Amino acid sequence: MSATAATASSSSSNSTLNQADFLQLLVTQMTSQDPLNPESDTDFAAQLAQFSSLQEATTMAGSMSMMQASSLIGSTVEVASSANSGQDVTGVVTDVDISSGTPQIQVAGQLYGLSQILSITPSSTSSNASGTSSNP
Repeated sequence: MSATAATASSSSSNSTLNQADFLQLLVTQMTSQDPLNPESDTDFAAQLAQFSSLQEATTMAGSMSMMQASSLIGSTVEVASSANSGQDVTGVVTDVDISSGTPQIQVAGQLYGLSQILSITPSSTSSNASGTSSNP
């Protein structure tokens, strides 16, 4: 089992485990168990439920990042520029790009990650759309 675990570990060293990796480990675990002292089927079900919960949480986090990036369109942001220029950039978010797998905002023609945002000034239309009017 250690050879299979090492193979799975090396094949996923650049990324997280996915469902196929988990199922491969589960099948290996089942075929390598002692027939006189088998694992409980509830243990396998619990492992699968834990993996499913983790997968859902990861998917939800990605969706939240995309929603956060999309909500910034039209807002003025200050972003930390790349290390080579040394100056922060301020501008309006014009687009969101997800081609890299994580959302990036476009400011002044350049793409920046959400972690590079230093400050956000909401656009006037987004503050009116928040539903904070006092009209009855």
